[in-house]
Amino acid sequence: MQTKETKGLVLYNRNYREDDKLVKIFTETDGKRMFFVRHAGRSKLNSVIQPLTVADFIIKINNNGLSYIEDYKEVRLYKAIHDDLFILSYASYLSALADAAIADNTADPQLFAFLKKTLELMDNGLDYEILTHIFEVQILDRFGVGLNFHECAVCHRVGLPFDFSYKFSGLLCPEHYHEDIHRKHLDPNVPYLLDRFQNVSFEELQSISVKPEMKQKIRLFLDDIYDNYVGIHLKSKKFIDDLDKWGGLMKDSFQ
Repeated sequence: MQTKETKGLVLYNRNYREDDKLVKIFTETDGKRMFFVRHAGRSKLNSVIQPLTVADFIIKINNNGLSYIEDYKEVRLYKAIHDDLFILSYASYLSALADAAIADNTADPQLFAFLKKTLELMDNGLDYEILTHIFEVQILDRFGVGLNFHECAVCHRVGLPFDFSYKFSGLLCPEHYHEDIHRKHLDPNVPYLLDRFQNVSFEELQSISVKPEMKQKIRLFLDDIYDNYVGIHLKSKKFIDDLDKWGGLMKDSFQ
């Protein structure tokens, strides 16, 4: 087995036998790996194998089975995320989405950096719903889905009040709405914002402000996109959907 040091983000852990744990970590250098931790409850590793913890791990990589954590340093805890159930639910969904987007044992340092930076921005107080939408849009290509939210699929004109067409897997401008009688009839601001989200830089995020009703429209459309093109159903996403139903009441109870 190869010993190395790498940054890693804990995706989840689960019990294995009486006091052992299996810990899935998204590593910067070696992709997602499953690690075995013996006597986890009594191990010095216990505090750093919790979900959404980032650390510099010293690991032993086993390409034919479970890998092992030898040590760690420079732990990063997302305190603001863990202190807020709503932010935590969205952060957990993003980590699950990243987990689903690539195969195990496949290095993807770009996705690792994107997920880590998104969580840092959530922890720093940026709009966690908008950050989630941006992550969802930009990660679509990892699922083999390439959608153009910038121009009409027929005439390629830009800057118009577009609608989305599943028939064309892209946008239609007003002159070509008739090409698909089953087009989505979206608020034109939805494809406009998704176009921005596809190419937005982290430095631009401070300037993006979206009203709650527009965020809801984006949410519903992206749910449609994921249902029709990706086809995954994550438990963490269902929890977010449930938050929409009872989360408002819960927020009111804390005010």
